[in-house]
Amino acid sequence: MKSLPRRLRHGEEATLVEHLDELRARIFVSLGALVVGFTIAFVFHHRLIHWLNQPLPDRIARPITLGVAEPFLTSVKVSLAAGLALALPVVLWQLWSFLAPAVEEHAQRTVVVFVAFSTALLVAGIAFGYFLVLPQAIHFLTNFDDTLYNVQIRASNYYSFVLTVLIAVGLVFELPIFVLALVRLGVLSTRTLRKNRRLGYFIVAVVAVLLPGIDPVTTTLEAIPLMVLYEGSIWLSVIMERRSQRLEAASLSEP
Repeated sequence: MKSLPRRLRHGEEATLVEHLDELRARIFVSLGALVVGFTIAFVFHHRLIHWLNQPLPDRIARPITLGVAEPFLTSVKVSLAAGLALALPVVLWQLWSFLAPAVEEHAQRTVVVFVAFSTALLVAGIAFGYFLVLPQAIHFLTNFDDTLYNVQIRASNYYSFVLTVLIAVGLVFELPIFVLALVRLGVLSTRTLRKNRRLGYFIVAVVAVLLPGIDPVTTTLEAIPLMVLYEGSIWLSVIMERRSQRLEAASLSEP
């Protein structure tokens, strides 16, 4: 590949072959970013696994492995997940660059703002999950009936649980983006959101129950930010709706 694929401008025409060539080039760039991200993560996988082990209780120094290949496969799986996280900005940018020509330029700026806000919420969600949800959930689960069991943790199961919880909490924090998008598209209105606030809280509670983490501690810790984010989404929707109305009124008043 001699150069990175050029991003087409809005309304710029291209043949089917040119679109397919661009798509192929962007897929290669995304795969290259994934390989680079995986390589970096695997080089530092000792530190990464040590970081993931921090929420474990003191009496369980390290998770155990039960197979010959499990240490290697577990390290590869963790490195692949971390590599995907490192490559995700590049992958999303390539996807956006391929789809952006179909979106008007003023709408592109709105999408960029939404993406930046969504990224900040995702990072906040992962941090919340790691520093608050995981330690409390692991403490509750590993101490439950500990007098009846010899509590040991298998590495593959533990890291799958950690990654699932972090991803789930990160996605939960995307609730404002989902609500704002529905309001922006006209599917919902702020009047509907405020009128059915209790129903919304009930749905949020149901979602928290369905999220990974079967214990009441994890469920509660996931439900609290969901409710706060839902309430914040309503007020952000009000601000966005009023701003849109002002801009529309200003455009109609112009000669």
